[in-house]
Amino acid sequence: MKRIKSLLLLMVTSLPTLAASPEHEAVLKQLRLPPGFNIRIFADNLPNARQMALGDKGVVYVGSRQGNVYAVQDKDGDGVAEQRFVIAEQLNLPNGVAYKDGSLYVAEIQRIIRFDEIGMRLANPPKPVTVYDKFPTDRHHGWKYLRIGPDDKLYTAVGAPCNVCDPEKPIYGSLLRMNRDGSNLEILARGIRNTVGFDWETRTGHLFFNDNGRDHLGDDVPPDELNEWTPTNQHFGFPYCHAGNIADPEFGAGKECYKYAAPVWRYKAHIAPLGMRFYTGKQFPDVYFRQLIVAQHGSWNRSEPQGYQVNIVKFREGQPYNEQPFISGWLTPKGEVLGRPNDVLQLPDGSLLISDDSLGVIYRVTYGR
Repeated sequence: MKRIKSLLLLMVTSLPTLAASPEHEAVLKQLRLPPGFNIRIFADNLPNARQMALGDKGVVYVGSRQGNVYAVQDKDGDGVAEQRFVIAEQLNLPNGVAYKDGSLYVAEIQRIIRFDEIGMRLANPPKPVTVYDKFPTDRHHGWKYLRIGPDDKLYTAVGAPCNVCDPEKPIYGSLLRMNRDGSNLEILARGIRNTVGFDWETRTGHLFFNDNGRDHLGDDVPPDELNEWTPTNQHFGFPYCHAGNIADPEFGAGKECYKYAAPVWRYKAHIAPLGMRFYTGKQFPDVYFRQLIVAQHGSWNRSEPQGYQVNIVKFREGQPYNEQPFISGWLTPKGEVLGRPNDVLQLPDGSLLISDDSLGVIYRVTYGR
């Protein structure tokens, strides 16, 4: 009987990833990339695929906002995942995932949990260990991005529980870090409406993060932001000032915007920049090396939608100076939305994975293959 139960469990939790559906393959034909680049579907059947983390032996862990955490694996190295595992179900918007030393960390709204020795137990995941469970429980901007920094600490954020407001608790609108065991929680910076993407610049080691601007000030105001955190007591302006120089009509009275940290790059308004990575691989041409690749999730209430693409923010001497499209086509000329890029992950061979929470797929981008 135990053997039968084990086989049934394996069948339920370790399913071959379904071949890309014809509808999803049709989307690929609409996407535009620079000459020499190729894109295909790496994994399908991953509802609301959000942040990704790379584990051992090519396992890719995937968070979502629909309660599940997944793992997919390309065992034969052909660029398509053959196996799909359900690591956890019915969690509270488990958007963020990070991996280190055999353990998978998952960020829910109210807590961070950890699955130990997960790579050896994909088909039979262990019960999670609670790392930290004192975050606010607000769902509005409560989903979290999660990374392990160069200092071996967990980095995450708590968004504002609103479109625009001035919460009393200092943890709202903040960038945070803690030890991997959940101890020594620090608020690194405040005045951040909602960041769901950050990475460390490879020359300076500085942390750059995206911030999604407030709604209902118009189609083109305020710009979304790319910010740079330095080890000082920084406040990035929310809710008093936006994008460095735009006083909020409700909360900005009497505030001097120049006193707050301004963004180092201003995106177009409402494009919703989310996951981002500095490219350090050797597969792409040299002009992409150390450049920032940003998933722009796309506007949700702009009169004419914009975003819905992956862009390159060009860096020189540790600072951004230009922005250009890398992958486009998810937004058609008629305004039809075909997909929504969400996160970016670099694989050891220098190819890129891009998650799409609208289609529930992960794309793989290669060069010259």
